[in-house]
Amino acid sequence: MLLTAELLLQYQRCHRRAFLDLYGNKQELDPPNDFQLKLKHDRRTHQKIVLSEQTYHKPEYPDRDWQAGAEATLTLMRQGVERIYKGVLITQVDGNPFPITLLSFPDLLVKQPGNSIFGDWCYIPVQIELGKRPKQEYKINAAFHAQVLTTVQEVQPPAAWLILRERKPYFVPLETWLPQMQKIFQECSETLQQTETPEIFISRQKCNICHWYSSCYNIAKSQEHLSLLPGVTPSRYKYLQEININSVESLANASFADLAPVFGREITEQLLRQAQANLKNQVIFNANLPINLPNSEVELYFDIESQPEIDFAYLLGVLVVDKKAKTEKFYPLLAEDFSEEAATWQQFLSLVWDYPEAPIFHFCDYEVFMIKELAKRYQTPNNLWQPLLNRLVDVHQKVTQAVTLPTESYSLKAIARWLGFNWRNPAASGSQAICWYDEWLKTSDRTFLEKIVTYNEDDCLATYLVKDWLTQKSS
Repeated sequence: MLLTAELLLQYQRCHRRAFLDLYGNKQELDPPNDFQLKLKHDRRTHQKIVLSEQTYHKPEYPDRDWQAGAEATLTLMRQGVERIYKGVLITQVDGNPFPITLLSFPDLLVKQPGNSIFGDWCYIPVQIELGKRPKQEYKINAAFHAQVLTTVQEVQPPAAWLILRERKPYFVPLETWLPQMQKIFQECSETLQQTETPEIFISRQKCNICHWYSSCYNIAKSQEHLSLLPGVTPSRYKYLQEININSVESLANASFADLAPVFGREITEQLLRQAQANLKNQVIFNANLPINLPNSEVELYFDIESQPEIDFAYLLGVLVVDKKAKTEKFYPLLAEDFSEEAATWQQFLSLVWDYPEAPIFHFCDYEVFMIKELAKRYQTPNNLWQPLLNRLVDVHQKVTQAVTLPTESYSLKAIARWLGFNWRNPAASGSQAICWYDEWLKTSDRTFLEKIVTYNEDDCLATYLVKDWLTQKSS
């Protein structure tokens, strides 16, 4: 069995994904979406920027001939070159029932003073990662490269490093991360040598960027898997399995007394209500929490599109609903590049203060965060932005507090689609909008901006629909 740092990385994210990457039917793979392609492109670009400041050697060998690559890398290491880009390191460890071949492709091997089989020098691994913070999975993988390198040069490297986006190199202390890596490696190798595919667990945030998502989701859907139920986390699911609750029906009929000692009163009530709502396909209202939604002749619905990697809010969309005049008008306050963000922010302030009594509805708390961030960024006087915080109404918070819906999640798309709303572009999403804006910056093709504006307007209309539905149910 061949085990790479990439396989170990995917195991940390999802045991099933690592198994399928090794043994799965490749015909079931989802094609890469635009956002996944963008991440790969951004990582390559980040690597090029880092490497442009370095002098390095790269081993030459036939495509995918890893043994030849390892020999070419060893030749460079024996020569004592300062840096090796995309070297190939191979070693074997005992496994049960078969030996395991470890294959490592560190982004850089950097020469350091020390003693190894090569002479009075050794190498340390350096990984170039796209993230802004040193995630555990990065440090585990750096330790994996260090482990394989230790076998090849017969001395443990004194350190491993990460080069992150917009940060100085990050030191990975191997005395801390080698033992943790070895534990995860052992678990991973045992899982990958089993004959059964690890069980499905649908976790939206992780699964949405996985190329096995459609395959796994279809199986979970056919099984009415509990992970499709909002509120069922991996740890909660594990306990539910232990007490033989394996379906939505069995959870809906479960005893409060069996769950409350483990989950607590509030979580138990939420889980039981959610299972009952999904089983019966009906809405359950929380009698203890009345729906308190402001009602005004003019209401504003607000949604932001941004490029999070550069903290750039390029579209502040506002839907103005005038109930007395029976009009709806959408204002796409758009920054065509970063230099226009300040002007867009001022346009937003001017618009919302044209309706000083109007509540500002939004979905989730990102808009609140960005108002504070933009006010700080452009040194906005307090009297122009702080009163807005009292006008902001989070529709997502109101929904989750007041009702339990027979949906698989409480995202805006899940709720609005359950209510019958359809986005004009079925492929539109927050991550897709990021890709479209990237294409706009590269090509100046306004078609991409038009797609984003339409998507943003639909988000505002969907928020309006959900709020209106909730208001009607509370009357």
